[in-house]
Amino acid sequence: MPATRTATTQSARDVHVVDLCAAREVHRLREFQARTRAVDELNRKALARLYQTGLVYTRQGARLGRDLLLAHQHLLRVGDLLIRIGELAGPAAAADAEAFYAEAKELLSRTTKLTSRTGLVCARGR
Repeated sequence: MPATRTATTQSARDVHVVDLCAAREVHRLREFQARTRAVDELNRKALARLYQTGLVYTRQGARLGRDLLLAHQHLLRVGDLLIRIGELAGPAAAADAEAFYAEAKELLSRTTKLTSRTGLVCARGR
C-alpha cells in the first residue's frame, strides 16, 4: 500500500494548471502580430508595384506613394503597440491592453484601405 500512496502523491505534483485567460491573450497577440506582418507584406508589394509600373512618377502615383508611406508609419505604430501589450502585467493590464488593441485594429484597418487603393490604381494603370 505505501507504494500506491507514493505514486498518487507524485502524480499530484506533476499536475500543471493552465491559465486559459493568459493563453487567450498570448494567442490574440500572436494573431495581431501575424496580421501586422501580412499587411506589411502587402504594403511593400504595393509600393514595389508602383515603382515597377512607373506610376510613382505621376502625380497620382506620388500621392499613392505618400499614402503607402503613411501606411508604413501606421504599421510601425502597431508594432510598438504590440510590444507594449506584450510587456503589460498586473490587474490594470487588461484595460490598457484593450485600448492598445483598439488603436492597433483601427490603424491596421486604415493601412489596409490605403494599400488596397494603391492596388486598384495599379490594376487600372496596366
